Amino acid sequence: METFKFEKIRNVALLGHGDCGKTTLVEAMAFTTGAIPRQGKVEEGNTLSDYDKEEIKRQFSLSTSVVPVIWEGTKINVLDTPGYFDFVGEVEEALHAADAAVIVVSAKSGIEVGVMKAWDLCEKFKLPRMFFVTDMDDDKASYRDVVNKLEKLYGRKIAPFQFPIREDEKFVGYVNVVKMKGRRFTSASTYDECEIPDYSLPYLEKYRDSLNEAVAETSEDLMEKFFNGEEFTKIEMSTALRSSVVDGNIVPVLMGSGLDARGSTMLMDAINKYFPAPNRGVITGINTNDNSTFNADYDANKQFSARVFKTIVDPFIGKFSLVKVCSGVLKSDMTVMNTRTQTQEKLSKLYVLRGKNQIEVKELYAGDIGAIAKLSDTITGDTLATKEFPVKFDELKLSKPYTYIRYKTKNKGDDDKVSQALAKLLEEDRTLKVVNDKENRQTLLYGIGDQQLEIAVAKLFSRYKVELETGKAKVPYRETINRKVKVQGKHKKQSGGHGQYGDVHIEFEPLGDLETPFVFEEKIFGGAVPKNYFPAVEKGLAESVLKGPLAGYPVVGIKATLVDGSYHPVDSSEMAFKMATIQAFKQGILEASPILLEPIVSLEVIIPDAFTGDVMGDLNKRRGRVLGMDPITGGKQKIIADIPMAELHGYSTNLRSMTGGIGEYSYEFSRYDPAPSDVQAKVIEQSKTEE
Repeated sequence: METFKFEKIRNVALLGHGDCGKTTLVEAMAFTTGAIPRQGKVEEGNTLSDYDKEEIKRQFSLSTSVVPVIWEGTKINVLDTPGYFDFVGEVEEALHAADAAVIVVSAKSGIEVGVMKAWDLCEKFKLPRMFFVTDMDDDKASYRDVVNKLEKLYGRKIAPFQFPIREDEKFVGYVNVVKMKGRRFTSASTYDECEIPDYSLPYLEKYRDSLNEAVAETSEDLMEKFFNGEEFTKIEMSTALRSSVVDGNIVPVLMGSGLDARGSTMLMDAINKYFPAPNRGVITGINTNDNSTFNADYDANKQFSARVFKTIVDPFIGKFSLVKVCSGVLKSDMTVMNTRTQTQEKLSKLYVLRGKNQIEVKELYAGDIGAIAKLSDTITGDTLATKEFPVKFDELKLSKPYTYIRYKTKNKGDDDKVSQALAKLLEEDRTLKVVNDKENRQTLLYGIGDQQLEIAVAKLFSRYKVELETGKAKVPYRETINRKVKVQGKHKKQSGGHGQYGDVHIEFEPLGDLETPFVFEEKIFGGAVPKNYFPAVEKGLAESVLKGPLAGYPVVGIKATLVDGSYHPVDSSEMAFKMATIQAFKQGILEASPILLEPIVSLEVIIPDAFTGDVMGDLNKRRGRVLGMDPITGGKQKIIADIPMAELHGYSTNLRSMTGGIGEYSYEFSRYDPAPSDVQAKVIEQSKTEE
């Protein structure tokens, strides 16, 4: 593949709801440009983008794929992203590399939640965007409905650049609103000019007026011309539209059919014409030599730097670090340095990936996207530079995972294999996280949602032949006491020769600080217990608080005071006093009105106003306590509540179900509170069955 400079590069993310036709549209673009001889189909498992076994099996995208296509001398790096919400991390990685976005809308399904989420992400990343309405070949397709709903959601920014021509209920062509011309398809995306049908003229007038108003607002001269009733020239129209699209003041709407490759030509023309080259973007790093600011800004004349925005770890195609060159030129024989680890590596080959296909290239200019194989110590978000000019960019900001499951290996002896396989999955998907919960003797796998976790487990089996058993995670309860008691613990054992003797009298009382396991004091008079055994008593307490006598959970918030005891000059030992303390602890806690404490988290839920009642009702059922509500932009509410951690199991799925997938939540640990008696009884009973 030839080398392209920034003015001939467009980095475009394809966004939209799951199953809206993004992957099919990528196939149409690749076919139209001659990158592939025929279009693959998702149902047949032969598309460029979806090549992973699980993607083929499930028939939807699980990760972002890069498919570069060449159109009219411009390289369009298409980033085909997943539409399902559990894989938002993949979308966010793509948007860190994209300079613009196409939001795909199915004319059959209309405006779904994924469309609105895609818009919000474009706002967050400040990306120019356009809509592409696909499935126009379907009998139930309604372009007009889609446009009306988009206008209702996003107002005067929405600008239809096209609308369809139908004959006998068939999609046969379109009207170009900008050029005021009719187009009739001949084969696939090619067309001939045709007359605009009479029935289309009212829509042409309406859409054209909207465009003229948008163009007029770009300058005072054009506004004056508009009010004087003068027509804009083609150059005025084109220049104003491009400027407005790049600034996000106009969002074009195009349409076609991915399945028939109709509209792909016009889409790529629009991407080429209206979307910005990479050099319009701003990216700033720090030169770690002197902590000075470096404005990379995709300038090929500056020192080399690149950022790894995605990692692919596949047992068949190997490990690839996908990079966007931020400045300078990346060459296949360079030595690059990872500025996080300070390690250097000599490159042997440089690639452009098209799906899983590897195309070797000699160099990549600033603004372009490529792949480096087998970088040993490089992860997503790392910066590559040179030893002489060690630039470091900010790490990627990805969604934090809050859903988790407990897992263990199904087959004994597979622990190392599972650990290695999981490490590869985590390297590829930065929204997966493994937490070793030693306290509750469980290992947890975190993700964005249940579907992502289920697929991660499936990938471990299909890729690496390791099986996991999964289940509901154990909640990290605590135990404490409510009153003061004094108990004796005596450890006495005679077995020939030296025996064992330790005798302690300990007062246990509430400490008033639930963040501290225990505090130990001694008030011994007259040497009833020699000082050299005090550490043994404290050690016995330290071991005991790890597993309480009520339900086996850690004990917190107790004060233990050694007030009396006795010893034997021959048989006493540190071990004997430690064992006596453990006995005293177990007896004392059970006599001191022990209770179970449950973890409480501070929860934030962001939802549209319409779902407030349902969500608050659900929180009440989960023993949540709503603390407040804050209205936020976009007709949404932020609900702030305290809720027991145990009640968050399955909340991700429930919230999506209640809000049509649009609700979001986050939480952080707040404190421990006494658990209700019914919860305590249930947990204690469950602990007995697990012993």
